[in-house]
Amino acid sequence: MEAEVKATESVAKVSRPRRRFSSTEKIRFLEEAETVGSSISLVSRKYGIAGSALFRWRQLRESGGMTGIKAGEQVVPESEAVELRAQVKRLQQLLGEKAEDLAVLKDAVALMREKKLLSPAALLKLESIL
Repeated sequence: MEAEVKATESVAKVSRPRRRFSSTEKIRFLEEAETVGSSISLVSRKYGIAGSALFRWRQLRESGGMTGIKAGEQVVPESEAVELRAQVKRLQQLLGEKAEDLAVLKDAVALMREKKLLSPAALLKLESIL
């Protein structure tokens, strides 16, 4: 009895550069997937596009996100936009606080100059910083 040895082949993942599709191409792929007798899976295999990308494009279109795609802009999830708005608000508050601190420091330097509490060299150094 001869034993057959089956060699296992490792399948190497083919790496290819990331492809970018224009908004018209995305819409065309989605329209093709919606025709009778077609599906997202068929279109994804036909053009070598990940099915998840087509499903995402369809989801964006249904939620009104295709307006961003048509304009050629990057579409940002709403949660990320809310987070970024909150971050902008925090940064604006910090900027306001720092502006107030700077005004107080400038007033303090002016007062020190009037009362001659610091040497002229030290005042020049402070003024160059502020």
